[in-house]
Amino acid sequence: MTKFFLILHVLAAVLTIGPVAVAASMFPPALRHSQANPGDPAAVASLRILYRICSVYALVGVAVPALGFATAGEMSVTGNAWVIASIILTAGAAIVLALLVLPGQRDALHAVDAAAQATASADATAALDARAGARLAMLTGAFNLLWVTVTILMIVRPGSTTGA
Repeated sequence: MTKFFLILHVLAAVLTIGPVAVAASMFPPALRHSQANPGDPAAVASLRILYRICSVYALVGVAVPALGFATAGEMSVTGNAWVIASIILTAGAAIVLALLVLPGQRDALHAVDAAAQATASADATAALDARAGARLAMLTGAFNLLWVTVTILMIVRPGSTTGA
């Protein structure tokens, strides 16, 4: 049963966290492009798709820690320091994504939509925050760094008896 949970845990991580990491990393450059071209519907569509990927896969990504707990329980390592550190880092990554990255993407998308509407109606008073892309890039970098650290902990597993 341990191998079954471990396989599901790793597959869930690859198939859910990977797309979020990639789409979230692609969002800031796409945002800069759409800010430079406020009337470009393709640029806005790209932002919408990237935001949707991040938000949907973030919800499905809840399977990763759930399966991680099941795996750790089966392996009787729930109290190990590397598991506890991984849990804390995973919670941190979830908080960064749910409270900072996704709302930032949503707000940026709304601002780009407003600018596109203003451009279409010849009222160019809608202001775009030029720093939003940089802020999202930094937050996405933090999210990705947290997951890289968790991945390293999963592979190295301090105190592991596997000899790997």
